[in-house]
Amino acid sequence: MSSVAAGESGQVITLSGETDLTTVARVTALISGQLPAGTLELTIDVSGLRFADTASIRALVLVARTLTARGGRLVLLHPQPPVARALALLGADQMLTIRGQDAGQPQAAEES
Repeated sequence: MSSVAAGESGQVITLSGETDLTTVARVTALISGQLPAGTLELTIDVSGLRFADTASIRALVLVARTLTARGGRLVLLHPQPPVARALALLGADQMLTIRGQDAGQPQAAEES
């Protein structure tokens, strides 16, 4: 499920559920539709996204590259642990701005 709403710095896309090969075309079209020539920042709230496969993360990276080339950025909000891990494993977390990443990071074990 996805939606688009106005945010402080432009449009905010909200993704929830799961994105995979069967939904990536729809997600890509939704995101691309928010990238008119003047867009410098796009925010995607992924707090409700439980899973994102490599095709979905690739789509995010391509959007991030487009925005970076314009001097802008792609911001992801509050990725859940499985999504945060996938972003980190693929190195995508280095190409995007992630806010609320602490929610997606494993906590260090306490020493006794």
